[in-house]
Amino acid sequence: MRRFTAASRRRRRTWLISGGALLAMVLVVAGTAFSPMMALRVVTVEGAQRVAPTQIVTALSDQLGTPLPLLDLAAVRDKLSDMTLIQSYSTESHPPDTLVIRIVERDPIGAAPTDAGFDLVDSAGVVISSSPDRPAGYPVLDTPTPKALAAAGEVVRALPADLRATLDSVRAETRDDVTLQLVGGPAVVWGSADDSVIKAAVLARLMAVAPGAANYDVSSPSSPVYS
Repeated sequence: MRRFTAASRRRRRTWLISGGALLAMVLVVAGTAFSPMMALRVVTVEGAQRVAPTQIVTALSDQLGTPLPLLDLAAVRDKLSDMTLIQSYSTESHPPDTLVIRIVERDPIGAAPTDAGFDLVDSAGVVISSSPDRPAGYPVLDTPTPKALAAAGEVVRALPADLRATLDSVRAETRDDVTLQLVGGPAVVWGSADDSVIKAAVLARLMAVAPGAANYDVSSPSSPVYS
């Protein structure tokens, strides 16, 4: 009986010591995590081209001095959501004092005519900028519906950079009747926005074979034609 009681006491003492050590460790970790040593001091922005990193850093300045585990990520989301050029973002804490913001900017696909000039838009129709003059390097869009605009976006993004640079205008009434006008006159019947990557490759080969053609048709990429 005495041996049993002594063994129980040893086990209880071991548990108490282990539990105390674990509690002390938790308190130390918590104390460190929420201490001024872990306060946010540096905001680093990655992926910014059109957006000024200083604009993001300034918008999040109210988070400076907050321990990393206590950052108000909902407030961060609200601030970044107000920035039109940002399509999506992610955050990553780098202890002891840094928050990394990785952003994906909206990709403008063309210029939509307006009464005041032109709106540079992405494939979702979000206006990235407005100007009285046509933005250089972007095709004019004739896409009366959101679905038509989305289809135009698929086509434009599928074009390689050199071919995209020759694009003068994009027209689409629906997803299935996209047509392109290239600088200098050639027209391209694209058809559906489906298989746009394949069609872009076929068009590049077709233009190499018949550089002087007035019309190219890649609506059926397995049987392209030109005239």
